[in-house]
Amino acid sequence: MPDPESTGVVSPWRARAILLGVAVVGVALDQAAKQAAVTALVPGRPVPLLGRLLQLYLIRNSGAAFSLGEGATWIFALLASLVLIGLLVIALPRVRHWGWAVAFGLLAAGVAGNLTDRLVRPPAAFRGHVVDFLMLPYWPIFNVADMMIVAAAVVVIALSFFGHRGPTGRPYERDDARVSA
Repeated sequence: MPDPESTGVVSPWRARAILLGVAVVGVALDQAAKQAAVTALVPGRPVPLLGRLLQLYLIRNSGAAFSLGEGATWIFALLASLVLIGLLVIALPRVRHWGWAVAFGLLAAGVAGNLTDRLVRPPAAFRGHVVDFLMLPYWPIFNVADMMIVAAAVVVIALSFFGHRGPTGRPYERDDARVSA
């Protein structure tokens, strides 16, 4: 029987602490970056960081990714609230693998960061516009919360690729092991 630590399985309390710690630090980083962008940047005036590869460009996005659904901000706030509740009610009690805890923490941070904007930023609660300020060529302008959501997806794909199929960290059963049993 492999050692639980070598498979990434940790105590429930440690896994929850990792998830919540990543989420809290992630939201703080996202909100600090957005506040710095709002304070330092002029909307519509790009500031090159790495030439044209990466620029700071402040916009306020009322929609979702790619500015889709600009008139449905309250729907995105409601969906984000449901995702966050789902993570806290379903994933938090079940997580036992440090990698899944990190993935869920990143997802929670990203969702909560953008939800915070929708709740507290103008024009009104549940209709607030998300602050986006990072611009790559041929890609929509995004923010730190968006990066965390994408990073969560990458971690989930990596965990799945390496056989950890869920928050408990149970490995996939190999087909040949099932056949020989």
